[in-house]
Amino acid sequence: MMKAVLIALPVLFYCLEQRFIHGQEPLCQSHFSCSDCIRSPGCAWCKKTDFLKSGESNERRCESPEALKVRGCKGNDVINPGEHPLTYVKNSVLSSDHANVVQLKPQNINITLRIGVPHEFKVEFKRAKGYPIDLYYLMDLSYSMKDDLEQIKTLGQKILKKLRAITDTVRIGFGSFVDKEMLPYVSQVKSRRLNPCPNRIDTCQPAFSFKNVLPLTHDASEFEREVSKQNISGNLDAPEAGLDAIMQAAVCKDEIRWGNVTRILVYTSDDTFHMAGDGRLGGVFQPHNGQCHLNNQGSYDGKAYDYPSVGHVSRVLQDNNIQLIFAVTENIYPAYKALSALIPQSAVGVLKNDSSNVVDLISEAYRNLSSKLVLEQEGAPKELDVSYRSTCKGNQVDIEWKKKGECQGIKHEKITFDVRLNASACLKEPQTFRIKMQGINEEVKITVDTECHCNCGVPEKASIHCNSSGALSCGVCNCDEAYLGQRCECMKQSDADSYANMLESCRPDNNSLVCSGHGNCECGKCVCEGQFSGKLCECDDNSCDYYNGHRCNGKGICKCGKCICSDNYTGSACECSPIQDKCIKDKRLCSGQGKCTCNHCQCNPGFKGEHCSAFINDCMLLKDCVACHVDFGTPDNDVCAIKCLNATVSRLKGAHELHCTYQNTTSYDVKLDDGKIVLKYADLPRSVDKTTLLIGFSVSAIMFIGIIIIIIYRCLLELYDIREYRNFVNAQEQTRWKEVQNPLFIGANTTVYNPLHTNHDENEKEHSEQI
Repeated sequence: MMKAVLIALPVLFYCLEQRFIHGQEPLCQSHFSCSDCIRSPGCAWCKKTDFLKSGESNERRCESPEALKVRGCKGNDVINPGEHPLTYVKNSVLSSDHANVVQLKPQNINITLRIGVPHEFKVEFKRAKGYPIDLYYLMDLSYSMKDDLEQIKTLGQKILKKLRAITDTVRIGFGSFVDKEMLPYVSQVKSRRLNPCPNRIDTCQPAFSFKNVLPLTHDASEFEREVSKQNISGNLDAPEAGLDAIMQAAVCKDEIRWGNVTRILVYTSDDTFHMAGDGRLGGVFQPHNGQCHLNNQGSYDGKAYDYPSVGHVSRVLQDNNIQLIFAVTENIYPAYKALSALIPQSAVGVLKNDSSNVVDLISEAYRNLSSKLVLEQEGAPKELDVSYRSTCKGNQVDIEWKKKGECQGIKHEKITFDVRLNASACLKEPQTFRIKMQGINEEVKITVDTECHCNCGVPEKASIHCNSSGALSCGVCNCDEAYLGQRCECMKQSDADSYANMLESCRPDNNSLVCSGHGNCECGKCVCEGQFSGKLCECDDNSCDYYNGHRCNGKGICKCGKCICSDNYTGSACECSPIQDKCIKDKRLCSGQGKCTCNHCQCNPGFKGEHCSAFINDCMLLKDCVACHVDFGTPDNDVCAIKCLNATVSRLKGAHELHCTYQNTTSYDVKLDDGKIVLKYADLPRSVDKTTLLIGFSVSAIMFIGIIIIIIYRCLLELYDIREYRNFVNAQEQTRWKEVQNPLFIGANTTVYNPLHTNHDENEKEHSEQI
C-alpha cells in the first residue's frame, strides 16, 4: 500500500499542476481535518460551527471555496490560505548608475506556498551599460609557449584599449602556471630543476604550479613591466596544471583583488590539462579542498592536493561569478571545446601559434558570453520545483516551462523571465535559496515557506457547542473518550445488544450494509463519508456532471447526483447561462421560431440557422397547408390552421409563377416576416404540354433537315449532269473534216512485176506511182 501511495503522489501532483497550467482549478480531495484539507490543492475549510447538517461528516467542511460559498460558508468562516503568498522585501528598480548598479529585479522576496499549487512571479534583467570589467590573464609558461610570451609582453595597452570600447573601468592582472613540482611531472634532477629548458642554450625559470604575478590593476604599463620580467619554464609531460591554476585564480579573491564587477578569466595554453586522479601518479591522494593556498610570494606548489575535478572547477567559477575564456591552439581546440561544454559561462577561441590574435579573440569571446543569458536557481530545497519561461528579444515567449531561463543575442534590452514555484511537500521550516544570472554577481534571494497548518486559535475546551463533552477547534468537536457524535451528543455503547440495536436504525433492512457502506453509525444516525449524504448515505453528492472544470459549473450544488442550479442557470451541469444575447436578432428571440437554451437557439421543426431565420425546405414546410387551402378553396378555413403552423395565408389574384409549385396547378411562396410565417399562393399560368411540344418540334426539325438534304442532293446531281452534257457538246463541235476522203483511210496499192520485162522496171515504177 505504501509503495502504491508513493507512486501515485507524483502522478497526482503532476495532474494538479497541469490543471493549473491550462487555467483550470484542481479538483478538491476532501479530508477530515483542517490541516490535511489545506494541503490538498483547490480545497478550503469551513470552521462555521453550525455549518454541517445532521448526518454529515467533518469531511464535508473540506470543499472548494465556491462550493462552500454556495452552501452558506462565507467570509472569515472560510480558511483558504495562499491568496496573498508573495511579499517583496527588496525590489529596487533597474539602474545603470555606477554608484548603484541594479541589473536584476527583484532582489529579495518572501513567498508562502500551498502544496501542489504553483505560484508565478516575474524576474527582470537589463545589462548595465559601461559596467566595470576585471580581466585576469592566466598563461601557460611551459617551454612550447616561448614565442607566445614575447607577444603577451606588449599586449597590455591593446587589451585595455579593446575593453575600454565596452566600458570605461577596466582592470587587468596576470598569472602563470606550469605543473606540480614533483615526478613524473617535473624533473627532480637538480640541474634540470633549476633550468628545465630542453637545451642548454636557453635559460628557463624553475617549474611551478601557479604564480600570481600581478594582481588586478588599472595600470597597463605595470602589466607590461611585470610580464616582461617573466621567463619561460618547462616540464616533463604534455598536460599542464591548468585546472590547479584556474582553481587558485578563482578562490583567492583577496590575492587576485577581484572586484564586485564583471569577472573574466582568460586561459591560454597549447596543450591539455591534468584532471582529478592524475595526482596519484606523484603520490598525491588528497582531493582538492577548494581553498586558496598561495604563499606570501603568491605561489602555489600543488604538492598537498590532487588536481581538482572539472565539476569542482565549474562550481567554483559559478559561485564566484567568473566567466572563463579559453584561448588555445588549433591542435587542442577539440579538447577544450568539450571542457567548455561542462563549464557554464565559458567560451573557446583558436589562438595563433604566437598569440598575436589574442586581443581580438578576447573581445569576440566576451561579446559571445555577454549576449547569452542563463537564469538558474541555487540551493533550492528538494521539495520545491522551480521552472522558467523566458520572454527574449523581440518578445519571443517560450511556450513550455524549462529548468533554466535562457536567451540569446542580448545586448542592453530588458529581458523578462516568468518563474514558477511549486511545492510537492511541506517544509519543516522556511528555507532560502537564490536565483541568479550566470556570470553576474547579482541574485534574487527567495525565502519560501509552505502553508500546512490551520490557524484557528486555541481550542475551546468543554465547549457548549460540543455539549461540554469535547474541545472545539476549527469548527470540529474533538469529543472526550466516552462520547461521540457530531456534537458529542451521545455516549459510546459498551453493551453488544445495545450496539446492534443502534446499527439497525442505520440500514433499511437486515441484509443491507450499515449506512449503505458509505458511512458510520453514530448515535443511531448515519454519519456519511466523503461526498455521500442522505439518511442512509444513499446519495452520492460528488457524481454530478462537471463543466469548465467545476462541479455543476460552480453555479449550483450537487444533491444525490443531480445539480441544483442557482442564479437561473439550467442544464445537467448548470452549464446553461440565463444570458440570451446570442439568441437575439433584430430584437427578437430566435426569430420567433425557436427557444433559447444555453444562450443558443433550438429551432422549431422546419427552421435552421443561428437565429432560426432560415427554412430547411420552405416548399415542403407548408405543402400540406397549400393542399388544404386548394381543396377547401378558402384561406379562412379553420380546418387548415393546424397544418399551416399559424401562418398568415393569402391568395393572390390572377395567375402567378412563384417559387414553389403544387400538382402543376398552384404556385406558392413562403417567407418569414417579423418572426411570423407568411404564405402566398396563386394559380399557375396555363401552358401547353411541353413534352408534346418538344417531341413535335424534334420530329419537324428532323423532317425539315431531311428535305433540305434531299433538295441539296438533287441540285448537286442536276448540276453534274449539265456539266457533263456541256462537255460532250463542246467535244462534238471541235471534230470537223477538212477532206472528203477520210485522212485516216489509205487505199491498197497493187504492183505487178513481169520477170520477163525487167528492163522496164523504171517504167513500171513510174506507172505504179501514177496509179
